[in-house]
Amino acid sequence: MATPLLTLLKKYWGHGTFRPLQESIIESILSGHDTIALLPTGGGKSICYQLPALASNGLTLVISPLIALMKDQVDQLKQKGIPALMMHSGMHRREIENVYDHIRYGNYKLVYVSPERVATDRFLEVIQSVKVSFIAVDEAHGISEWGHEFRPAFLKIKEIRQYLPEVPIIALTATATPLVLDDIQEQLELREPVVFQQSFFRKNVSYSALKEENKEARILSMMSKVNGSTIIYARTRSGVMEMYRFLKNKKLPVAYYHGGLTPAERSHQQQYFMTGNATIMVATNAFGMGIDKPDIRLVIHIDLPESIEAYFQEAGRAGRDGYKSFAVLLHQTSDEAELWRKVETAHPSLETIRKVYQALANYYQLAVGSGHLESFDFEMERFSKQFQFSVLEVYHALKRLEQHGIVQLSESIHRPDKIKINGSHEEIYAYRIKFPVHDPLLKQLLRTLGGEVYTSPIPVSLNTIAKELQLSPTELRKRIHYLDKEGILSFIEGSDQPQITFTLPRMDALKLPINSLMLEEKKQHQIEQVQAVIGFLTSEYCRSIYLLDYFGEEKTEPCGICDICIENKKQSDQQIHVDTVVESYLKEKNLPMSAIETIFKGIATNLIIDSLRRWMDKGKIGLTDEGEYYWKIKK
Repeated sequence: MATPLLTLLKKYWGHGTFRPLQESIIESILSGHDTIALLPTGGGKSICYQLPALASNGLTLVISPLIALMKDQVDQLKQKGIPALMMHSGMHRREIENVYDHIRYGNYKLVYVSPERVATDRFLEVIQSVKVSFIAVDEAHGISEWGHEFRPAFLKIKEIRQYLPEVPIIALTATATPLVLDDIQEQLELREPVVFQQSFFRKNVSYSALKEENKEARILSMMSKVNGSTIIYARTRSGVMEMYRFLKNKKLPVAYYHGGLTPAERSHQQQYFMTGNATIMVATNAFGMGIDKPDIRLVIHIDLPESIEAYFQEAGRAGRDGYKSFAVLLHQTSDEAELWRKVETAHPSLETIRKVYQALANYYQLAVGSGHLESFDFEMERFSKQFQFSVLEVYHALKRLEQHGIVQLSESIHRPDKIKINGSHEEIYAYRIKFPVHDPLLKQLLRTLGGEVYTSPIPVSLNTIAKELQLSPTELRKRIHYLDKEGILSFIEGSDQPQITFTLPRMDALKLPINSLMLEEKKQHQIEQVQAVIGFLTSEYCRSIYLLDYFGEEKTEPCGICDICIENKKQSDQQIHVDTVVESYLKEKNLPMSAIETIFKGIATNLIIDSLRRWMDKGKIGLTDEGEYYWKIKK
């Protein structure tokens, strides 16, 4: 008989059974326990808080650091008929106030919130006025300074507990070392949390790190032997496009994805891959979050990843359906030096960081003390050129400012134009009668956007409206801006640009709260991460054991399917063959080393020497004064 939880799982997700640990995690948070869920990529983390949100009375807060991931999950929930919305620093104040209205009126089950928004007085004021069932902290490794995506705003999450002391918290992550796991518990001030940790071992995934100077040829060879979809990860946009063009010229069905594409282009390329029209995706690490394609058989990295965490998360997209799959890291002689060079580039001087911050203040004409939680469209290349920085200087300086909670650089996502009608149906009708010049536009907006436009900002295609009214886009925008100014409607202009948010009020660049010791610690931590990546390349034992050991999980039995295990088995099989042949020949007659080597043409000399040494250690063979090996007990 189906339980209530299974009924919800079947109704909204179409699954008849839970994945390992999911049901126990859900029951833990529903029982009011603080909970930590450490599930590897593909383990089904999102259901662990989305399903109990449906089973609870009240609102579930989901704190997530990635706007694009928030948007994907909210869109997916809406498609399932689950009421969800999001609120982040890049939204217009009117949109944010509208979200607050929905929170107060209890219209939604899940509200996704960025960590920066959680820390505001306004948020804390509103959230105390409603019933909150529990708080989910997604990508919780971001709360640890030793996590690979540290966000200082995460540290303020624990302040919610002062206002909602009885509300349990669930922290979820896919990649956490024991140090990070302890840090999550401490920084969130979790109370005797129940910890669920699924093994990182993927018995169906074969890991390999192959030294290869001709990566293109090796990729073609691998793909010819593997059925199913392939993801090829490159670190740079130029690297993505170079590989894409190479594969396209080979007439292969390939898509591409990187942060420089417009939202429409990203959506098109993603759908091209997800629907199976393209079986190969070449991408930067911008691709993958929220992607649940089960038949990915091959994940190839053509550049060295910055950390084991990043590699494991990306490689983990292979074989989510449980069938044998391959994760291959291709590297060549120059790659290690390039990775070390990037460590230096990623840590600009304090002087450079201050100069970039001052340039930002000048760029947006912000006075000292202003700009708190204001967001601005940001064109990095234009900004860099205007203030004579390199793009990499700007990017890494912003990352250091972000790690100190001073600014936030959000990824590029599509924010469409939105309109909300102000006033009641009767009031708007009266306005249309009084000012007939605006009647066609208001009537068209109501017809196109529906009744919900009275309660929420609704995405709108102004080009479509303009065609219907036979107006130029410029004239239509002019009329909409007029109605916005009159208060008849609220117009929120869309954008496709990344955004800069000032998470602290603008301050004097010389007085920035930047910790020099923390900058040095971050650099040292990245050095350790690079050492771990290089250790993975040069490891002489099972790749799976290396990865598990990194994440603090003990496993002594080799996986048997990684490149090292396969090579060891091959050598073991050869050694057994050599032992058998040596025994057979020496039982017939004594032989010098030169004659034995002639018998084993093509076999490595060290295998022959090892065989002879083992037989001697066992007392089975000896060596004559003439230098001939003999079997001590002849037939």
